[in-house]
Amino acid sequence: MQTQEVDVSDDYVQLKGLLTVTPESRAIVVFAHGSGSSRLSPRNQDVAQVLEQAGFATLLFDLLTAQEHALDVVSAEYRFNIALLARRLEGALDWLRTRADTRSLRIGLFGASTGASAALVAAAARQGEVKAIVSRGGRPDLAREALAHVAAPTLLIVGELDDEVIRLNRLAAAQMHCEHRIAIVPGATHLFEEPGTLEEAAHLARDWFVSKLGEPQPQL
Repeated sequence: MQTQEVDVSDDYVQLKGLLTVTPESRAIVVFAHGSGSSRLSPRNQDVAQVLEQAGFATLLFDLLTAQEHALDVVSAEYRFNIALLARRLEGALDWLRTRADTRSLRIGLFGASTGASAALVAAAARQGEVKAIVSRGGRPDLAREALAHVAAPTLLIVGELDDEVIRLNRLAAAQMHCEHRIAIVPGATHLFEEPGTLEEAAHLARDWFVSKLGEPQPQL
């Protein structure tokens, strides 16, 4: 399984991405990272590796251009612009449909922090196209009215010690009508930095995607 550096053309910009896919892949998980992060997020890359080992294709890409990211670091102008982030994510889904190696793959979304709300908004707009969603330490509450329109089965993973985010996830879950579940990872804080906690979150995500996207072919 090889990873390609790609340019995801969308919204009149080109966004840097990392695409991993094999001829045996039957589904792809698209990652939406959180504020201040990028396709190079070590936590998302660790999760992606677990999914790839289970046979899934993955796409990690920057939701912001380099210039937007630099401005956001100073002003926080973009990180809570969920409409923009969701539109970029929808554009990535359209881009996948232009490629021969990805156009037929079932699609799951994995969102972290504010990227989770962008994933939910995009999924609400693309009912029938997005088949499953996983949020890790996410802010699904920021998806607001889109929550009631999400159709894809959704797993909300939260750290046991992340009290405020647990509360916000429960408030968001109460507004969802699709199949959904909150999974609490014991001993984990917001960034899942404690030993074994990110691995546990990755395995929860893998099992959810396997059950909702279909059993992929494991890669040896």
